[in-house]
Amino acid sequence: MSGRAWGVLFVLCGAIFLEGIDVAMLNVALPSIREDLGMSTGMLQWVMSAYVLGYGGFMLLGGRAADLFGRRRMFIGWLVVFLLFSGLGGFATEGWMLIVARFVTGVAAAFMTPAGLSIITTGFEEGPQRNKALLVYSGTAAGGFSVGLVVGGLLAAVDWRWVFFAPVILTLLILVAALVLIPKSPRPDRAGQGVDLAGALTVTGAILLLVFGVERAAHASAAWTAATIAGGLALLAVFVAIERRSASPLVRLGIFRSGSLVRANLAGMLFAAGFFGFQFIAVLYLQELRGWSALQTSFALIVIGVDAVLSPTLTPRLVARFGNARVIFAGLLLAALAYALFLPVSADWTYLAMFPSLIILGLAFSLAYGPLTILATDGVAEEEQGVAGGLLYTSFQFGAALGLSFVAAVDIAATDGTSPAALLEGYRAALVVPLVAALAATVISAFGLRTRARPHSLSQAGDGGAGTGPVPDTAPARGPVSDQGVPAEVAR
Repeated sequence: MSGRAWGVLFVLCGAIFLEGIDVAMLNVALPSIREDLGMSTGMLQWVMSAYVLGYGGFMLLGGRAADLFGRRRMFIGWLVVFLLFSGLGGFATEGWMLIVARFVTGVAAAFMTPAGLSIITTGFEEGPQRNKALLVYSGTAAGGFSVGLVVGGLLAAVDWRWVFFAPVILTLLILVAALVLIPKSPRPDRAGQGVDLAGALTVTGAILLLVFGVERAAHASAAWTAATIAGGLALLAVFVAIERRSASPLVRLGIFRSGSLVRANLAGMLFAAGFFGFQFIAVLYLQELRGWSALQTSFALIVIGVDAVLSPTLTPRLVARFGNARVIFAGLLLAALAYALFLPVSADWTYLAMFPSLIILGLAFSLAYGPLTILATDGVAEEEQGVAGGLLYTSFQFGAALGLSFVAAVDIAATDGTSPAALLEGYRAALVVPLVAALAATVISAFGLRTRARPHSLSQAGDGGAGTGPVPDTAPARGPVSDQGVPAEVAR
């Protein structure tokens, strides 16, 4: 790659690093926030869920906006919004204020992230070069998580508000670099195309209702829970109906005829549900039951970040030799093993007893996350790369929100009292959720192992346009081809 290409990748990796460090720092600071603002477990969970809801709820609109209005413009503009509301979160004096700030920060990330991903997937030739860029990108995200665990612990030991102020400095640096390094591009041709606000509102409402119904399941009647979830499913049906009739749909439904894209999104959703749910319970176990400090917790969990090293080094070699499908399957299987090993957790476990689960989970992340990103965007036309990236990150964030909601609901329902024994029973029950999610993701990914490699394309014609068949998970990657048969090489 040229020096300019490396510079662009550096900026985009900085942004995804920022997103990783932001989430990780907040995670280890949750107990300190609870103590200072007097928040319940259910409300504390919403500090995390508000971000992932804003992120996942608006991600499809963000991906479409990148395709319509320009990827550089969307990336830089929403990076500014991310900067402002990340800083405002540090001034919160009530729980609801913090939740609102996190929601808007998530919305900003929903527009910024698919724009950044689509700059990579359109600016780097499909195949080994793009795969390398995406795996470096995913490894940087893991690096942000690892650094965030330690930095978050250090900052929370001083004052949890610095967990929100520190990203402002990093965001400023990334913003300056983006203005200098990311090249300007011609304004996309939007003739006859618009923004599907009705679709964006219905899918966001559906996500909110579904997660809220799950989160409140331990506190509300079965009838209320069923009605809330049914409302979410009804809005999803309305969303599909809108997309079928829209002249400029938020998501062209024909894109779902790619079997590999569907598998990548479903597996990614379940993988994120297990990963975020496990992380939430592990932090509560270490800090509230074991009495570990935020800094001790940070150093305990940092081993998960081993994928920051493995993603750009080991994973590309494995993908080249075995294909995306097999590497993803192995990663998801390892995630299930990691959660299973943590199930018999006790009140006096040594760190040596926890270590196998944590290191295996780090390896699982390195094998699954990057290849899922490759699989979800492989073979998609350039003008839909933003949407493809938005779909994948919607799946990740929707899964994260559901995982957090399920483990919080199970933990609350299974905890009978405030004694250490009662807390431990709640944690053990909640840890079943990540295991089930990982096993389900493994089953879904297994279908990709049997897919035959064959030529493929994704048609743009019509609402239900599709290619000649599912995109093979293990087929050699090919560069996107324009209508004139010329390989696409430059990011729009």
